[in-house]
Amino acid sequence: MPDIIKEILKHIPEGKISEACFEGANIVLYTKDRSFFLDNGGLIKEIVNKIKKRIELRPDPAVCVDIETAKSKIQEMIPEEAGVTNIIFDSQRSKVIIEAEKPGVAIGKKGEILSKIRETTFWVPVIRRTPPIKSALIENIRGVLYENSDYRRRFLDKVGHRIYDGWIREKKHEWVRISILGGGRQVGRSCILLQTQESRVLLDCGIDVAASEKDAYPFLDAPEFNINELDAVIISHSHLDHCGFVPYLFKFGYRGPVYCTKPTRDVAALLLLDYVKIMRSENKKPLFGQEEIKEMVKHTITLEYEEVTDITPDLRITLYNAGHVIGSAMVHLHIGNGLHNLLYTGDMKFGKTQLLNPSATVFPRLETMIIESTYGGKDDVLPNRADCEAELRDIIAKTIKRKGKVLIPTLGVGRAQEVMVLLERMIKEKAIPEVPLIIDGLVWDVTAIHTTYPEFLNRELKKMIFHKDTNPFLSPIFKRIGSQRERMKVVEEMGPCVILATSGMLVGGPSVEYLRHLADNPKNSLVFVSYQGAGSLGRRIQRGEREIIMTSNGSNQELVRIKMEVYTINGLSGHSGRNELMNFIQRCNPRPSKVIINHGENSKALNLTSSIHKRFRIETIAPRNLEAVRIK
Repeated sequence: MPDIIKEILKHIPEGKISEACFEGANIVLYTKDRSFFLDNGGLIKEIVNKIKKRIELRPDPAVCVDIETAKSKIQEMIPEEAGVTNIIFDSQRSKVIIEAEKPGVAIGKKGEILSKIRETTFWVPVIRRTPPIKSALIENIRGVLYENSDYRRRFLDKVGHRIYDGWIREKKHEWVRISILGGGRQVGRSCILLQTQESRVLLDCGIDVAASEKDAYPFLDAPEFNINELDAVIISHSHLDHCGFVPYLFKFGYRGPVYCTKPTRDVAALLLLDYVKIMRSENKKPLFGQEEIKEMVKHTITLEYEEVTDITPDLRITLYNAGHVIGSAMVHLHIGNGLHNLLYTGDMKFGKTQLLNPSATVFPRLETMIIESTYGGKDDVLPNRADCEAELRDIIAKTIKRKGKVLIPTLGVGRAQEVMVLLERMIKEKAIPEVPLIIDGLVWDVTAIHTTYPEFLNRELKKMIFHKDTNPFLSPIFKRIGSQRERMKVVEEMGPCVILATSGMLVGGPSVEYLRHLADNPKNSLVFVSYQGAGSLGRRIQRGEREIIMTSNGSNQELVRIKMEVYTINGLSGHSGRNELMNFIQRCNPRPSKVIINHGENSKALNLTSSIHKRFRIETIAPRNLEAVRIK
């Protein structure tokens, strides 16, 4: 559609549009005619129905009321009970973002207040709920986007031209293929290159935090990968094994779009900044710095679940709930004009949790599926979730009774919040004694992001977050720890307590520090609720290692003996167990005709491959790293 804007303008009276541009796949029309902005007689809607693309009409910035006057008028129009906490003007796009504690009151009955704001200020109002927990990171991310509003506008227009201006590659072939650049028969450094007739897209680009340096990163030196030809990066979710290498692409000149959900963008930025901080604290040179993470944020295009959008001339993307962590997405790609349909699950959970709804199973079309196999082995039948919750309750109760402390190393995203909701409920129901619940590491910041995007959580938790008095994350039982001094007070002075600390695999972060000080006391307990990567300290302890050498202050080494009780509760995982994976494929509508297994240790990936083929009579393969698979 090289002349799509010209085609649109043919249907609009001359002189009404001052500028037309792209915002990614969306088309934005600016007008200096205030009457046309307020009422175009349904003309824009007619054009949308005709061309089947999103079109938004906005006032030209030149006709918007000046910011100070507009702000004053908005404050007069919105009732005080709405609890407006912030008003932010995006002058490049003629939008005003209004944050309020009660969005419904700010919107008004049938949107009457929004209409008044448009009519009197000629700004386009956008209402957002004020997050219950303030997050400096979210404010910084929004600050980066607003400060670079002019750059973002040019960048999004460039993305739109890539989508609509026609093909740039000669049509030499009809095939579609993927190359496994990481995550093939392993957990970690997930990275898949999708090549179509016209497009080059990366599905995830992660690191293996538990591996040695030579095995930690994706194979971007593969002959088929050329960063200068890369059209887009799609991030399924925010864990570092799926997004940890994306800033490295920007270090080497990539300036294309990164697609994901808003929670994934925010949490990924937080985890990446922490990763850089940890590398420096361990006297290691980070692969990238804050500038590259900032570039990633500037180039991110966020999508809602089930929002359909073009990303290249022959690729259309839709993100579906994956049920793994907040904002996690399964990526559905419609390739060509009905040529092929691919689903990449990323990490997924086909079962309801304390936080999220189960993964989606209904798609418009589906021929090939790429599915994870973290718990795909024949023995990976996860125990009943209620039994796991009861086991955690009993461990905590037993440990507290003997005056010990419970250390739960946890992933900052997902498992931590799952356990927080669970423990808050247990204390409320008096299932365990009321003791301090210590929150250390990134857990609190990530929790703030959960409260910012409650629409991505399950219905019950979303409802609780909307009311301050029932929001489990605001419970006074949670004690936030932010320094080494406070950490040592917990260890030396505090009585029985439960400690949730990152990192979940004991490969860095405050959990390692707590382990060092709590390990030699048999009254204490260590509880694993997250997956422990091969080679990680957590995996070694799980397998029975009880004497470990730990490094402190960068170089000093000491022998630490594990005398505390050690438990593993697999059933609280955010991954699907063996039965859930099989049930997911059973329930998929439509069912794929080809399944590609990734993100699982060698034996688990191969076992799941065999089982799917035998049960469903579907072509199933588990490619290794650096193998390419033709899917069409």
